[in-house]
Amino acid sequence: MLTNGPDQGTTLVLAHGAGAAMDSDFMNQLAEGLGQEGIRVLRFEFPYMAQRRETGTKRPPDRAPKLLSHFQDVLSELDTPRVFIGGKSMGGRMATLLAAELEVAGVCVYGYPFHPPGKPEKQRLDHLPEVRCPVLICQGERDALGNRNEVEGYRLPSHIDVHWLPDGDHSLKPRKASGLTHTDNLDSAIQRTRAFIDQYSAL
Repeated sequence: MLTNGPDQGTTLVLAHGAGAAMDSDFMNQLAEGLGQEGIRVLRFEFPYMAQRRETGTKRPPDRAPKLLSHFQDVLSELDTPRVFIGGKSMGGRMATLLAAELEVAGVCVYGYPFHPPGKPEKQRLDHLPEVRCPVLICQGERDALGNRNEVEGYRLPSHIDVHWLPDGDHSLKPRKASGLTHTDNLDSAIQRTRAFIDQYSAL
């Protein structure tokens, strides 16, 4: 497990996406930025990714029940009773599924996979009304797994706040022609996360 930020204080447990480890460039920048904002960030790896690290052999993610069981095991080992959970893409989706079953302070997702690539009809929304806490989704406006036009047509529950990153893709990265940088969008996501956690950490 990797840790950023202060030893004490509000904790955010972050899970990685389907294809990149907990120490990918995206996860490093996000966790380091949140840590600098005073948030204690804990990162972990799902078993399939840990095995990839050991063997060097790529394999697809485990099915959701196994991922959720491992996520829950990680939370059960923590020394703090109230945490925020979240993650990148698949990891963030797992966090929302877990939050439909467990009591957590809130969920922070970076690039929610609203549907599989190229299959906008297969929406991953059914469990969201069952989530028991506030949810922040930081989403790129042109995310191939749920762009702004698509998502704004969904009837998302009122406890879900979508923070749009200008011209961002699934990793929140804008095109050069936009005049923005990836760092700009990551900073915006970090600041919005800080405000979200400030708002709900004391409840």
